[in-house]
Amino acid sequence: MPRLRINSPRLKTDFDALAEIGATQSGGVTRVALSNEDLEARAWFANRIEDAGFFVRDDEVGNLSGVLPSKQPNARTLLLGGHLDTVPNGGRFDGSVGVLAGLECLRTISEAGISLPCHLEVISFTDEEGWWQSFFGSLGMTGTLQPHHINDVQQDNAAFRAALYRAGIRVSEVGRAKRDMNDLLGYLELHIEQSKRLEQANIDVGVVTGVVGRSTYVYTFFGEGTSAATTQAPDRRDALQGAAMFITQMYALIADEYPDGIVNCGNIEVQPGTFNVVPAEAKLRIECRHQDSDILNEIESRLIRMAQDIALMYHLSVHVEQMYKRQVAIMDEGILRLIETVCDDEQLTHQRMVSYAGHDAQILSPFLPTAMIFIPSKDGISHNPKEETDWEDVENGANVLLQTILRMAEHA
Repeated sequence: MPRLRINSPRLKTDFDALAEIGATQSGGVTRVALSNEDLEARAWFANRIEDAGFFVRDDEVGNLSGVLPSKQPNARTLLLGGHLDTVPNGGRFDGSVGVLAGLECLRTISEAGISLPCHLEVISFTDEEGWWQSFFGSLGMTGTLQPHHINDVQQDNAAFRAALYRAGIRVSEVGRAKRDMNDLLGYLELHIEQSKRLEQANIDVGVVTGVVGRSTYVYTFFGEGTSAATTQAPDRRDALQGAAMFITQMYALIADEYPDGIVNCGNIEVQPGTFNVVPAEAKLRIECRHQDSDILNEIESRLIRMAQDIALMYHLSVHVEQMYKRQVAIMDEGILRLIETVCDDEQLTHQRMVSYAGHDAQILSPFLPTAMIFIPSKDGISHNPKEETDWEDVENGANVLLQTILRMAEHA
């Protein structure tokens, strides 16, 4: 295959135009899924697809694609892309780089007059960030979207259903978005790293070997709400004191014994929540992440035992409920080696690495060959208006994506 190069100025023009949709005063972007800004970005993307002469494809969960068809009608499809939605006041690069670089790769291949033995499809998945439901689009495409994702008995999802309807997505039809995975050759996603490992190591490209598993729990410590003024220390059954000890020991355990793991306490709710009553209840929302499924399970078990021991120490009871579990996602070894070969040919330094953040690639990886390409993030900042990546790194990543597409097509 010829050593094609993407049109960097054209890609930059697209990037700047998209960043204006939902731009905030602080320099960030707000395009939460199914919002007016998100719908405007979708319309903009569809126009760019049509301007390039490609087919616009959308499905029953709102995924939006541009398709460069092969001359072989029964060919399989190579997917590439990301997402256009953002977190509130997030960055300009997260998600959008993969979509726009994918579109630019299609344009470059089409303009070169190259006929590939596979269809190429650049896709923007719906609600990757989880404003309503994390990975709504990729779950729908893989047929793993469940009724509770839309009709959650634990919360009122009427606003979500209304937003879906406004975007033209009918809840009764989302099951039809499932695609036959046998028709797909694979999935490639270019993304910013969102951490600073590449920058610190002065490495051009990260070759992602997998996405960590993730579990979320609610730990509720129960004590007794008595007078804070008159209850003597030995008689206090302080739920918050037990919860605080648990949080401290949880972080110490991970730092000392599981340095590759991550835990986080994201929220504490205390009842009755007044200064002169001993806390009767303390509810914690805990998240665990690790790249090894067995170790993740071990961390979860040890934290539960730790909570039980601490509850006994402070004369409390504790209830633990798992809310969510996402298994470790493994990327395709053959594509990883291909990306590394491309990086060598492009004279770009590279290293293998695990993604600690979630991506649509982790939803697709159990169903088809999947790989991710990371490019550096300045200071490791993401989901923030200060999110930044040097344009040279974007260009490098897009060219690696382009060459990987061409080489995967050779084996279609």
